Amino acid sequence: MITHNSPEGQSSTFHHSSLEAQRQMLRQLRRDLLFRYQLQIQKELDSLSIMARLITELEQECRKYNIAETIIQSEIVNRTLGDINLRLITECEGEPESTHDYRLLADELGIALPGEQLNAYTASGTTYLWLRHRMMECERLLLKNKYDPRIYDAHGVGNPILRTWLAEEMQQWGLSVTGDQVYLGLDTADCIDKTLHGLAHMYREQNTSDSAILFPEPGCAIPAWQARLCGLRVHRFPTLPEHNFKLTATQLDQLLSHFSDIRILYLAVTNNPTALAYTPDELNALHDVLRNYRRNGRDILIIADLAYVGTGNMQEDHARMGTFVTPDVLKHTLFVSSFSQTHTLTGEHFGWITCGNPAIASAIATGWSNSTASLPGEWQLRFMAYFRLFEMRPWLPEKIRAFYRLRRDRLQAQLQQINEEQHLFAQIYMGDDATIYTWCRLRPQEDAFTFFAKTGIAGVPGSNFGYTNDYIRFSVGSSPVPSSLA
Repeated sequence: MITHNSPEGQSSTFHHSSLEAQRQMLRQLRRDLLFRYQLQIQKELDSLSIMARLITELEQECRKYNIAETIIQSEIVNRTLGDINLRLITECEGEPESTHDYRLLADELGIALPGEQLNAYTASGTTYLWLRHRMMECERLLLKNKYDPRIYDAHGVGNPILRTWLAEEMQQWGLSVTGDQVYLGLDTADCIDKTLHGLAHMYREQNTSDSAILFPEPGCAIPAWQARLCGLRVHRFPTLPEHNFKLTATQLDQLLSHFSDIRILYLAVTNNPTALAYTPDELNALHDVLRNYRRNGRDILIIADLAYVGTGNMQEDHARMGTFVTPDVLKHTLFVSSFSQTHTLTGEHFGWITCGNPAIASAIATGWSNSTASLPGEWQLRFMAYFRLFEMRPWLPEKIRAFYRLRRDRLQAQLQQINEEQHLFAQIYMGDDATIYTWCRLRPQEDAFTFFAKTGIAGVPGSNFGYTNDYIRFSVGSSPVPSSLA
C-alpha cells in the first residue's frame, strides 16, 4: 500500500540535543550557507536557481546532522513554485469527507490511486479508474469519427472532437469561435511558443520586417524569451505600484506612439506574480487605444494569457472576458488557456489557444503543424476524459477556488504576523482573490535571501519577473500554512 505520511510522529535520530537546539542549529546552518552564496547572489545570476540550490543543499546539510524532519519542514519552507501537490493537502475544514475536506481533492480529481493513504484519508481511487475507462470511451468515439490519436496525423487536422469541446468551453465566456480556431498544446508555455512562431512566420509572409511584442512587467519571463527565439523584438515596460502593476491606457498609447514596430501586446488578464487582475473598465480603455491605432491602419494583436482567469471570482472574470466579445476586439485577440492552475492539474499539461479570427488561425497553423500531427495519443485521450469529468462535476472548480482562497488567506495572515514581529515588509498586496500567489514589497536592505535567512520561507525575487529585488512572490502551492498562524 502506498502511503504519504506527514513527518509528525516520526522519531528523530538526533540523540544529543533537544528539538529547540536542533532548531537553532538549523538556523545557524541557514545563515552560514547564505554567507557562502553571497558572491553568486551579488553577481545577480539567476536568483531562482540560486534559491533552489540553496534550499536543496540546506536540506542535505540538516539530514547530515540528523535534524528532525519536523524541524526541517518548519524552518525550510519552499514557497517558490506554484504547483499544488494534491497528495500533500492536509486541510480539512469542518467534518471529514464534507464539502470543505480538501484532502479529498486528490481522489476527486483522479490523482490518488485506489487504497492510497493521504493524510489520514484512504482514497477510493474511483475517479482514477473512471478516467481510464472514460479514455477508452473517448478513443472509441474518435475512431467512430475517423480520427485515430495513435497514428501520425499527416494532414495536421488535430483532434476534431476535443477542439470542438474546447471551442464550446470558450463560448461560455461569450466568445464566438469554432473548433477550427482552437489548437492544442502542452500547457500555456507550449501554446505561447507555437503561437509566437506562427505569428513570426505570418509577418515574414507579409514582408513585415519590423515586428515587436510589448511585455508589461512584472510578469512571467518565459514568453519574452520565446519571442526572442522567434526573431521578434521585445519591448519590456515596468508598470507602477500606484497603477496596481497594470498597464494603463495612457501608457499603452505612449508606447505605441514611440515604438512603431509593436504588433503584439502580451497581456496577462490576471497577473502572475501580483495576483492583481485588470478590471473591465481598464480592459475597455486598452481596447479603445488599440482600436484607434487599427483605424489608422496599424494592426496590433493581443495575446491574452488566461492561465489564472477562473481562479478567482467567476462573476468578475465573466465581466473581464466580456470586454473581448466585441467583434473588432475578438478578431484581434488570441487567447491562451490551460487546466493547470484553474483545475490544479499542472502535471497533466492540458493547454490550448483560441484564435478570435479564423484567418489568423489559418495563418499561424505552420507554428502548430508538427505539434498537431504528433501530440501523444494517451495525452489527448486523458485531456478528453478530464473534460468530461469537469462536465460531470461542475462543483470541482469552485472547490479548488475555495481551497486556493483558504491557503492565500492563511499565508497572508502568516506574513502579516511575521511583519509585526520582524518588520520586513513595506507592503503586502492582498491581490484580487485570485491565483495562488502573494506579492510583497520588502523594506530597504531586505531581499529574498535575507528574508529566507530570517524566516526560513523562500520566495521568488522580483527580478525573475522583470522587476526589482525589493519585491518578492510567495506561492501557496508547495505546502499548507499552519492554521495556528491564520
